[in-house]
Amino acid sequence: MNIEVSTVKGFQDFLPPESLKRQTVKKIIEKNFKLYGFLPIETPVVEFDELMKSDTLEAEDEAVSDRFRLQDRAKRNLGLRYEFTFQLARIFKENPNIKLPFRRYQIGEVFRDEPTGSKRFRQFTQCDADIVGESSIDADAECLSLVSDILKELKINAEIQVNNRKLLNSIIASVQIENPMNVMRELDKIDKIGEDAIKVNLQKYADKNQILTLFKLLEKSLEFFKENAFDGAKELEELMEKCSNYGVKLEFNPFMVRGFGYYTGDIFEIRIEGQKETIGAGGRYDKVVGKYLGKEIPAVGISFGLERVSELAKVEAEATQVIIISLSQDKESIKLAKKLRKSNVSCVVEFGKPGKALDYANSLQIPYAIFIGEEEIEKGKLKLKDMKSGEEKYLTEKQVLKALIK
Repeated sequence: MNIEVSTVKGFQDFLPPESLKRQTVKKIIEKNFKLYGFLPIETPVVEFDELMKSDTLEAEDEAVSDRFRLQDRAKRNLGLRYEFTFQLARIFKENPNIKLPFRRYQIGEVFRDEPTGSKRFRQFTQCDADIVGESSIDADAECLSLVSDILKELKINAEIQVNNRKLLNSIIASVQIENPMNVMRELDKIDKIGEDAIKVNLQKYADKNQILTLFKLLEKSLEFFKENAFDGAKELEELMEKCSNYGVKLEFNPFMVRGFGYYTGDIFEIRIEGQKETIGAGGRYDKVVGKYLGKEIPAVGISFGLERVSELAKVEAEATQVIIISLSQDKESIKLAKKLRKSNVSCVVEFGKPGKALDYANSLQIPYAIFIGEEEIEKGKLKLKDMKSGEEKYLTEKQVLKALIK
C-alpha cells in the first residue's frame, strides 16, 4: 500500500531555526500580556458545533462558516475551534462568578477549513488578549497600547487603523440604504477587489446617487462626523485621546468593517505600510460574552497570528548558547554542563571529533564553544571560542559563567 508521506494541505511543520524564532516571539508576546495584567487561560480545541454557529446566518463570518466539523462515536456534532472569542460565552455560562473585569490571554492553535494560499493555512497559532466586564474606552486603549508595545519590541513597523461599527452603521443609515449588513459585506472587500468593483456590486442594494453620496461621506474626516453628531464618532475621538496618553498613534479608516457577527463599537486593524493584509485585529464586542446568561457583558480584545508576526519580527532566536567539546575529558565536561544548566545556560556536550562538533555548532548557530582537554585541566582554565569572530580565550570557570550568563 502506497502512503502519501507529506503534510496535509494547509498544515505545516516548524523546524529550527524557524521554530526557535517562533518561540522567542511567543515569549515576548506572553511577557507583554503578563506586564499588562492579563492572566492565562486554556480551552479545549473541540467544542459542540452548536456553540460555534452565529445566531443568524446573515451575520455569519467566513471564519464561522469555514469551521471544521466532526462527529464523535456518539454521533454528536462537534467542531474544531476557529478562534477563542466565542468560547468566552460558554466559559461565563459555566463560571458566572468570575470576578470582573476579567483580563485574560490565550496563545494556541485554531483551525479553519478555508482555501489555502502562500500565507493562508488551516491551522495557525492565535495570540489573544481580552478585557471582559469593562465598558470604558480605557480598556480599548489598554489593548492598543499592549499591541503597540509588542510591535516595538519585535521591531515591526506597523500602523494601527481604527473605525467604529456604530459610526459605520450611522453613515450607511444617513444615505438611507436598506440592508446595511449587505453594504458592509461589500465594503469589507475593498482591499481585495477595489473601489470601482465595490460600487458596481452595491448597485444591487442602492441607486447610483446613494452610492456616490456614501463614498463621499466615507472620505470625510473624523472631525466632520463628530461635528455632525454621527453615532460612534465621539467614542473614536475618545479612543484616540486616551491612546495619545500612551504615546500610541492611531489612523482613522472609515472603510474598515471587521467581523459582521459581533463587533459593537471601536474596531482595530494592525497593518504593515503598503500591504493590504492585516497582521492583527480586534475591537469591542459587548453582546457576545453574556449571551447564554441572558445579559450584556461588555468586552474588548485584540488578536494576532503568531505565524505572520514571527515572519516580520526582527529578533534574534534563542539558540543553544554553548557547545562543550570533550577532548577525552568526559567527566569534567559533564560536570561543567551540569553547572551551566543550573545557571540557566543552555548547552550540549559533544564527545566525538572536535571538527565534527564545530560543524554541528555552526549548523545550529550556537554562538560559543568550550574545549576541555588535558591542557585545559592542567592550566585550570577553559578555552572559550566565539563562533562568530573565531576569537579564543582561556578563562576560569567563574569567568566563563560570567561571560555566558545573560
